[in-house]
Amino acid sequence: MNVLKEANVKILVVGDLMIDNYLWGSCERISPEAPVQIVDITKETIVLGGAGNVINNLISFGAEVNVASVIGDDKAGDELVRELKSIGIDTKSLVVQNSRKTSKKSRIISGHQQVLRYDKESKEDIKKDSSKKLLENIAKIIENIDIIILSDYAKGVLTKTLTRNIIELANKLSKPILVDPKGDDYSKYKNASIITPNKKEASIASSVDIKDNQSLEEAAKKLKSNLNLKQVVITLSEDGIAIYEDELTKIATVAKEVYDVTGAGDTVIAALAFALGAKKSLLQAVSFANEAAAVVVGKIGSATVTLSEIDTYVSTLGKSSSDMHIKSKAEMVEITKWLKSQNKKIVFTNGCFDILHYGHVRYLEEAKSYGDILIIGLNSDSSVRRLKGDERPINSQDDRAYILASLEAVNYVVHFNEDTPYDLIKALEPDILVKGGDYRGKEVVGNDIAKSVRLVDFVDGKSTTRTIEKIKSSTIC
Repeated sequence: MNVLKEANVKILVVGDLMIDNYLWGSCERISPEAPVQIVDITKETIVLGGAGNVINNLISFGAEVNVASVIGDDKAGDELVRELKSIGIDTKSLVVQNSRKTSKKSRIISGHQQVLRYDKESKEDIKKDSSKKLLENIAKIIENIDIIILSDYAKGVLTKTLTRNIIELANKLSKPILVDPKGDDYSKYKNASIITPNKKEASIASSVDIKDNQSLEEAAKKLKSNLNLKQVVITLSEDGIAIYEDELTKIATVAKEVYDVTGAGDTVIAALAFALGAKKSLLQAVSFANEAAAVVVGKIGSATVTLSEIDTYVSTLGKSSSDMHIKSKAEMVEITKWLKSQNKKIVFTNGCFDILHYGHVRYLEEAKSYGDILIIGLNSDSSVRRLKGDERPINSQDDRAYILASLEAVNYVVHFNEDTPYDLIKALEPDILVKGGDYRGKEVVGNDIAKSVRLVDFVDGKSTTRTIEKIKSSTIC
């Protein structure tokens, strides 16, 4: 995942842009006019939907995104442009078509349940002159793009002719092109790199009733052959994701709780494109997409997911490497916000942890017992030298961090350069501060920020200083 954080991937998204409008409220009574709920609306939010949700996910991953589409000359179109510009997307490749309705889907949410949706949109094919202009806009920017996503919601932007022209252009320039397809006729996607239908869509498009691994492989093989694709990726909901290249490979789902699958397909194709653009293998990219989808289905509405959220989620599965638990201050701020939204109690402690010993481990295990997540603020090498002298630390900050991160009790390690961790504590706002028993009667740095302070007694005779003294005084045979 750390490699993905450093990736510089340029992605072009072409497809049906929409506005997702959410009306949030609560229901306490039934209408006397008809047997329907009365929802008292308390909040209204607008987010990008359709291909726009793919864009939002890519931005969350850190990709550089371009968009090409056709929208209407209407209020919803203006809203859409404003939303795109607000996240730094250049809208010069959008084509405005008079008399066309920009897609806007409004959902009424009561509690955590969607009770009604109503749509305003045009679903007919875009006009030929709009298609021509859109292809011209794509041709102007495609050379600087790493990978292309066609996000088809069957709202008329990706016509058969336009889709084929985009794929032909991409292939001429050796640009990988991924397709999230719609409908039962996939012929317009012929010669694309990868398509990502769900199980039901793949079954309809291949005319194969998918009911087991054998029929799944048959459907994928048929799609790959008929459409001259490089690979087929089929999402299987609670059964994970299937890949077909020369043979079928299935990756089991890692989702724990599913609240809303809205936009999960957008997350999958965005994650695939981002990872492939970062030169990951298809298997690695699909595994990453599977993890991203697991996070997003635990949210309400067309949601996005960040790399840090995926790291955090994977760490709860016991599948993460130690270095995934070492974070920068900025990353840790983002992660703690998400953890708090999940009602996790955050515990913070700090120290040099130069030569890790039994006393340290016991101390950290007890610290973790006070909450759900234990974060260690680790003094940097320069900070340790100022506190302990020029002969310390014995181990570098990277070595110390990695060893700490490998402990079961430790969730995250973050370096700080100052003499005290006050600024770090202020940024993270932990629920509980933990310090050693030698702080009894003393002021604990950050006690004005945390909700409570706990003191943990050290194990007698166990300290880094004593360990170093013992090593120095020992005779080497």
